[in-house]
Amino acid sequence: MKNELEVFNVKMGKTVTNLEAEYNALRAGRANPHVLDKLQIDYYGQPTPINQVGNISVPEPRIVQITPWDVSLLKAIEKAINTSDIGINPSNDGKSIRLVFPELTEERRKELSKEVKKKGEDSKVAIRNIRRDGIDHFKKMNKNNEVSEDQLKDLEDELQKLTDKYIKNIDKHVDDKTKEILTV
Repeated sequence: MKNELEVFNVKMGKTVTNLEAEYNALRAGRANPHVLDKLQIDYYGQPTPINQVGNISVPEPRIVQITPWDVSLLKAIEKAINTSDIGINPSNDGKSIRLVFPELTEERRKELSKEVKKKGEDSKVAIRNIRRDGIDHFKKMNKNNEVSEDQLKDLEDELQKLTDKYIKNIDKHVDDKTKEILTV
């Protein structure tokens, strides 16, 4: 019976992990190398993440520096950043690329905090959908006489506890990211 619950626990965990990755990619006014996580360049015919073709560092609070191991990749990295939705113009000095993160305006901070809340709400909906799928699965098991009524009730209670735990976790992530964005 615990194995049945574990499947839904893993799915809920992946939902939270996905939310964390989305939050890491949000630009919050200070330099965050994770904004580059989704960007890829053509490296010898293979799409390759930027963080695998060079060093990414944060020399100052609002600057991300990308130093490729192969200088010939500078143009490709610059092009990938320009065509992405990051919204920062890269500056290329011939050896490395620097991204200077501008201070966020009050309006942009509010927009971002709304986006954070929306992503959090979407994740909560996903968690609730997983719970619904789990309850349907357990009811089918009960119908097929694989679990008794008492076991069904226990499974549903455990699944609800998992759901509550993950929703509380998502709320904490939303609060933390909102604070980070609204902090000037």
